[in-house]
Amino acid sequence: MIHILVADDDTHIRELLKHYLQAEGFVVFEAADGEEASAWITKEQIHLAVVDVMMPNKDGFQLCEEIRKYYDFPVILLTAKDQLSDKEKGFSVGTDDYLTKPFEPKELLFRIKALLRRYQMVNAEKIELNGTVIDRKSYEVTCNNKLLMLPMKEFELLTQLASFPGRIFSREELIQLVWGVDFEGDDRTVDVHIKRLRERFSNRTDDFSIKTVRGVGYKLEVTKK
Repeated sequence: MIHILVADDDTHIRELLKHYLQAEGFVVFEAADGEEASAWITKEQIHLAVVDVMMPNKDGFQLCEEIRKYYDFPVILLTAKDQLSDKEKGFSVGTDDYLTKPFEPKELLFRIKALLRRYQMVNAEKIELNGTVIDRKSYEVTCNNKLLMLPMKEFELLTQLASFPGRIFSREELIQLVWGVDFEGDDRTVDVHIKRLRERFSNRTDDFSIKTVRGVGYKLEVTKK
């Protein structure tokens, strides 16, 4: 059974989401604030969290940051705000998706199911992007049935982006995830490696593309075929 945590101080929102999620066969845990949500995470195996930004005791940004630091499951942030700066902050602390209130419960369900599929891909040894296959165990990439060996940092960067298709990563996040917190260079290193990856694959395949999100960072998009 898939366990979904719904953290929102609005009782009506929690009840609404519980109704839709349970109808889809999910087990739902409710939290009225960030502290209660943290308690559920330590007690139960949570597979995905739907988190309101504006909560007492611990807000959604803080909770999302905590989840990213200690756990590995997807997070969807809910907010009444539709400002680009709020979205940027949400993605910078590690949210996988962002939905502005008011929203259609069915749209949230679509996003939940998409994220769960993506995270199942992460647990696999091989990531498939149409005809491009990334083998996390052998550190090999097969593109159109041809083996392509990448320098280690390029491989790790591609794997990080491909593990979460559609998720925006800031340059700072990618530096920490790929190069480590002790890296002494600057975030232009990310730009250089992204450019090299684009050059390597541009003439080989259209299975995926690495998009620049202006002012934020990068995301990998899988081509629909």
